[in-house]
Amino acid sequence: MTLPSDKALVPFVSVDHMMGLVHHIGLETILRDLADEIESDFKRWEEFDKTPRVASHSDVGVIELMPAADHENYGFKYVNGHPKNTSEGLQTVTAFGILADVATGYPVLLTEMTLLTALRTAAMSALAAKHLAPKGATTMAMIGNGAQSEFQCIAFKAICGITDVRLYDKDANATAKCARNLAASGLNVTPCTSAEAAIEGAQILTTCTADKQYATILSDNMVGPGVHINAIGGDCPGKTELASAILHRSSIFVEYPPQTRVEGEIQQLDADHPVTELWKVMSGTAAGRTSADQITLFDSVGFAIEDFSALRYVHRAIAGTPYYTNIDMLADPDDPRDLFGMLQRAK
Repeated sequence: MTLPSDKALVPFVSVDHMMGLVHHIGLETILRDLADEIESDFKRWEEFDKTPRVASHSDVGVIELMPAADHENYGFKYVNGHPKNTSEGLQTVTAFGILADVATGYPVLLTEMTLLTALRTAAMSALAAKHLAPKGATTMAMIGNGAQSEFQCIAFKAICGITDVRLYDKDANATAKCARNLAASGLNVTPCTSAEAAIEGAQILTTCTADKQYATILSDNMVGPGVHINAIGGDCPGKTELASAILHRSSIFVEYPPQTRVEGEIQQLDADHPVTELWKVMSGTAAGRTSADQITLFDSVGFAIEDFSALRYVHRAIAGTPYYTNIDMLADPDDPRDLFGMLQRAK
């Protein structure tokens, strides 16, 4: 049997590898690193080939492809969102991704992205809050205590300096799980029995629920002046978390308007309702928070450049570590024009 050549091999990062890499680097460090990587790419936003993700919707969920490219690399992520899955013992969200070399089209990385998506989503939320939340904010309400909640809380601690989190989920078992997982995080954790109780004293309100429906996780009377809202659960058509009146009182910041207007909280608003692109705030060409009483809202749906940033980060981070396996993924005949001959010789 002929061994594959180096040209045939692509580094593959499994779930086990990804967990090992996170512990090797450190969870809070990797969250800060991902935030820095995303911010660096957002500051060169105009260099990217961008498009809204391609979504295939069903009655029970959505499957999406998320591509982005610059002049050197192309990346895409496959990701699903199926809220019913947890009742069947499955993850709501699973994902994998590929990073490729633009010059040759050859993939240079294949990786799990279920864990990586959780990490980059949390890093992106905290990065947005770093630019938009009230200065000196110490307390966050975490409403929706599913698979993403702990990542969000730790990212806000690592990147924004949050010291206290107040947890609420309609499923008390989810809140207990989240509190248990955060027990050694260094955060002061308060489980709450209602969303109203969770937002008491919080300067940052994070909503992260999974049900694919128009929902009112935050009603208008729950949102006072000066808070920052990190709305990450509304991420596809027909799925929102905030009362529309909140949107009219808020300064709204988004990743990519052509995608967010279809999928985000602002699908509830007129198509010309003013929003600010977050990359402009990061690059200094648009204002973020301008007053203490201002309500800022990050209408987060997740955008492909964030995944591109995460893929490039992992590609660099695995170098010189045991946290990947080379897999024989690409055909490499002796004569590039003789693919058939390679097949025949394999008899």
